[in-house]
Amino acid sequence: MSERLFTSESVSSGHPDKLCDQVSDAILDACISVDPFARVAVETLVKGMENKSLIVLGGEVTVNGEIPDYEKIARETCAKVGYNSHAIGMDATSEDLCEVRVAITTQSPDISDGVNVGGAGDQGMMFGYACTESESFPGLIGTYMPLPSILSQQLTRRLTEVREKDILPWVRPDGKSQVTIEYGGDGSPLRASTIVLANQHEDLIHRTGSLESEREFIHEELVRHVITHVIPKDLIDSETKIIVNGTGRFVDPGGPYADAGLTGRKIIVDTYGGSAPHGGGAFSGKDPTKVDRSAAYMARWVAKHVVASGLADKCTIQVAYAIGRDEPVSINVDTHSTGIISDVEIESRISQVFDFSPKNIIETLELRNPIYFVSASGGHFGRDPTNSGHFSWERIIPEKMEMLRKE
Repeated sequence: MSERLFTSESVSSGHPDKLCDQVSDAILDACISVDPFARVAVETLVKGMENKSLIVLGGEVTVNGEIPDYEKIARETCAKVGYNSHAIGMDATSEDLCEVRVAITTQSPDISDGVNVGGAGDQGMMFGYACTESESFPGLIGTYMPLPSILSQQLTRRLTEVREKDILPWVRPDGKSQVTIEYGGDGSPLRASTIVLANQHEDLIHRTGSLESEREFIHEELVRHVITHVIPKDLIDSETKIIVNGTGRFVDPGGPYADAGLTGRKIIVDTYGGSAPHGGGAFSGKDPTKVDRSAAYMARWVAKHVVASGLADKCTIQVAYAIGRDEPVSINVDTHSTGIISDVEIESRISQVFDFSPKNIIETLELRNPIYFVSASGGHFGRDPTNSGHFSWERIIPEKMEMLRKE
């Protein structure tokens, strides 16, 4: 079998779609802070225009307590991400330069009745995935993620870091990454074939003296402070293609001015970079009674335990629900011919060790806490589970692994 290439991408916290995800999850966190049992489904749209920017909030929220100030949350979140200047792409702090429209009602009582008894908030199918290909690289041990996906996510998180810490003060919020990995005939990763970065930046010609010098400077600095900081050195060789701002430059304004943003439009970026199927449901802005989110977290948690326990090198889990029902209608396991026992046997063991009822998922993964804003950019999987209690679905429980191993 010959070598093959596989590519995944990610987008930074200031990408317009990710900006919307963060606003939606900031509203979710605010609601859960007031009422841990709040029902939330919020969508956000952003668009920058020549004279004014627009933020639109829509959805359904039911909170037992003081209703959060949605407009204030939206403005503060956009400013926190970096959009506090119209010249950059949006000035969320200015009522004159940024309008916020709110169209949020309460949850349908028909949906609420089914959820109140522990049922799923909607029908649908969700997928979880884990694999061992990242485990041979020191900085990635324990992530159990596809290599192109985890590296592209780390690149965009680093883009945000170098901007927020003033390591590269000319970097602006909007950015993207893409990583192509070459695999050997046995499926093991060999090298990085292509690494792509695109990032909004300040006009630097006044500093560098020419367009060519500006491009060279930006390329060198992003390679030095972002790419080589993230990509394991064993993956980069003399043949690796590194592309920085492929169109030449990406100057202000960017963000919502350059491209409208919408919640839930980066579902593959959020998950496994195309290495696993996706049920189609977005995560951000949804409380944990929505199995689009909570069951996807659970499926990842279980798949990670299957792989970490040594039962398989790859594991995809599909789980499906009917609205208002407290048990999944199906659970399917696929170890892609890497399992040391049959997929049917692994599925049987999973059913004995893990409870996929929505109520249990919420309790086990501690999902009634304001933990969601952090997850809204940089990927929902492969993150550090010790990060202030976030990413509980990334924790590995030794007792669970031992139970899975027992015949």
